[in-house]
Amino acid sequence: MRKHLHIINGPNLNLLGTRETEIYGSVPFDEYLEQLRMQFPKLNITFFQSNVEGEIINNLHEMGFKATGILMNAGGFTHTSIAIGDAVTAIPAPVVEIHISNIFAREEFRHKSFIAPNAMGIISGFGLESYRLGILYFI
Repeated sequence: MRKHLHIINGPNLNLLGTRETEIYGSVPFDEYLEQLRMQFPKLNITFFQSNVEGEIINNLHEMGFKATGILMNAGGFTHTSIAIGDAVTAIPAPVVEIHISNIFAREEFRHKSFIAPNAMGIISGFGLESYRLGILYFI
């Protein structure tokens, strides 16, 4: 049976490739996702993105009982959403928190994560490659 890894991206990550390219790069996420799927053909890699906190929580509740593991880039909700942190605690699937930029080299408010205490770990600051590093953890 193939491992099922699920990626959840939060607010504004639908704009990857065009948003603040000096921080987030110029590659759209759907293009990078296809590269990941080609690089890891033995994995079932699914993806969800939302700018809405409740939709992210619903997706965690659904996929947290189906997926082998979850790679989660909650974007700005990382620093504000106790509810998403609680949802990570409520599911059996292990979660790795992902960030494209190095959140600890940015504004002070980005140094606090409500997800990290409930996650297996954090990968931050390696650009889109942060997702690939998260996949390597699970395999």
